[in-house]
Amino acid sequence: MLPRILIDDLRPRTPTGAFPAKATTGEALEVSADIFTDGHDLLAARARTRKDGSSRWNTAVPLVHLGNDRWQGTVRFEEIGAHEVVVEAWTDHFASWRRDTMVKAGAGQDVTLELEEGARLLEALAPLVDQKLETMVTDAAEALRRQACSVEVRLNTGLDDALAAVLTGVVPTAGITAAPPLRIWVDRPRALFGAWYELFPRSEGGFAGVTKRLGAVADLGFDVVYLPPVHPIGRSHRKGPDNTLDAGPDDVGSPWAIGAEEGGHTSLHPDLGTFDDFDAMVAEAEAQGLEIALDYALQCSPDHPWVREHPAWFHHRPDGTIRYAENPPKKYQDIYPINFWPDDEGERVALWEACRDIMRFWIGHGVRIFRVDNPHTKPMAFWAWVIPEIQDHHPDVLFLAEAFTRPKVMAKLAEVGFSQSYTYFTWRTSKVELAEYVTELSAGSCADFMRPNFWPNTPDILSGPLRDGPPAAFRLRLLLAATLVPSYGVYRGYEWCENEPQSDTNEEYKRSEKYELKDRGWGDDAPLAPLIRSLNQIRRRHPALQRLRGTRFHSSGNSAILTYSRVSHDGDDVVLCVVNLDPHLVHEDLLDLDLGALGIPWNEPFDAHDELTGATYTWQGGRPYVRLDPAVQPGHVLHLRTRP
Repeated sequence: MLPRILIDDLRPRTPTGAFPAKATTGEALEVSADIFTDGHDLLAARARTRKDGSSRWNTAVPLVHLGNDRWQGTVRFEEIGAHEVVVEAWTDHFASWRRDTMVKAGAGQDVTLELEEGARLLEALAPLVDQKLETMVTDAAEALRRQACSVEVRLNTGLDDALAAVLTGVVPTAGITAAPPLRIWVDRPRALFGAWYELFPRSEGGFAGVTKRLGAVADLGFDVVYLPPVHPIGRSHRKGPDNTLDAGPDDVGSPWAIGAEEGGHTSLHPDLGTFDDFDAMVAEAEAQGLEIALDYALQCSPDHPWVREHPAWFHHRPDGTIRYAENPPKKYQDIYPINFWPDDEGERVALWEACRDIMRFWIGHGVRIFRVDNPHTKPMAFWAWVIPEIQDHHPDVLFLAEAFTRPKVMAKLAEVGFSQSYTYFTWRTSKVELAEYVTELSAGSCADFMRPNFWPNTPDILSGPLRDGPPAAFRLRLLLAATLVPSYGVYRGYEWCENEPQSDTNEEYKRSEKYELKDRGWGDDAPLAPLIRSLNQIRRRHPALQRLRGTRFHSSGNSAILTYSRVSHDGDDVVLCVVNLDPHLVHEDLLDLDLGALGIPWNEPFDAHDELTGATYTWQGGRPYVRLDPAVQPGHVLHLRTRP
């Protein structure tokens, strides 16, 4: 049987409700629901939170009626791990009485009986308020019955705003309807906000070389250093430069061809150093305020020990050979994909546990972030099992899904537990594409459980305006990635504006570092280093840039000018970004800002301080003029401030 009060369309939630939505500690998480009942009585509602397994509820948060029966409130969590949120609603009898009595009295109707009804309501509510205020409520009940006073005086006591404020949100002892709990997984803040930097240790002289460079990475303002696989590389079918099949004896091969005589996923490539070197690198990263993220690639070279020890874990062709990886027309003869569903159930269990134990091993060496290679080519059931297996003992571990795949598959990976997701940002280049996509990510239902991480480039992808593009193309794409969402990353070489594609049809790099070593410089000799440092500093200064929601796109007439604002949850921090999407030409425009959404008066001057240049503009009204020369500056990052 349905309850008297109905609570529908609760958020945040995942599409199926079988997996938890996501939040981070300290994040303002909006809880909302449709709440309604029969008749005309007013309702009240609240949200309560607690840690899974706890019998103690945290302080309740009142929900506010937004209109059209939609209610909303904000909760926060202080501990990582599994939590639940319960939305409760009840009839607010006193508020209903107050509204109806005001209307009747205003119409000149007799309200004698209403005065007695109000007195009885106050007597019932008095024991439920704070003890210091109980006398105020009982005195009001007595005043409503005071025959010696006029009806007008008695009414004024019962309708007093101070009394209404005391009784707002008071929860009755009966008649409460509770919705089924919302499940929330709470991560540490790095799951939502951070700047990633990818580099190949072998190009830096191994772990010792990376350790020496961590200070420079920290100086650029990055938070996470992501390393491709650091394991032994197979020799069978090893790839040569530019993914050729004729590798020479000195060619280093692809790090993703994991496994050799020296070992597999829990071994280190001997050229990179020892475990002492690895541990020293992790320790130095921590000292620099950085974290090491490690690639988790569940695949094997033909020389991996698993191929010999567990043949059932691989796909066999009719001629008895093992099938290598393909993504037609691409072929990866140096990699064997894993068969996650062997016919033998015992083999499946052993395989899944072995894959879980790989992560446990690296967690033991201080790794708390895993970038997961091609998770969409592994069963969803595996991720739905292994991620909670890790989180049960290590709730601070984070998982980034490197899945450039179909939208629903990408969303499902986020739903079953991945902390962050690669996205289609690399291929979204036009004004309309960017606005539609970021709105979907930041305001759509997937924002309840999917956190984007924007990468302008990866070792596999040189796309869009970066292909043979000028430095201006790299600047504008960097600015977009760093300001559209709270997490972004770049692959080393970006700061040097490396722009040569493999071919007109292949979006990979020519002379890719996946197959050979790269010798690059460090520091401000790199053309984009100052801009990277500046953007990362700006991101840390502005809470508006550290949350996923609160992004709004503003109109303008020029299709090459993208304008968007980011606003902190409390509305105190407002950042407006204006970006020239054309890396070749100067563009100008009159913006059409929604000042109401920005909390800025329409008829008063306000300051627009450019965080990139230090210049401050005085604007008034929503139609400011902008002119952007890509050779000088890709755009504005403006801190909007009203004047006292």
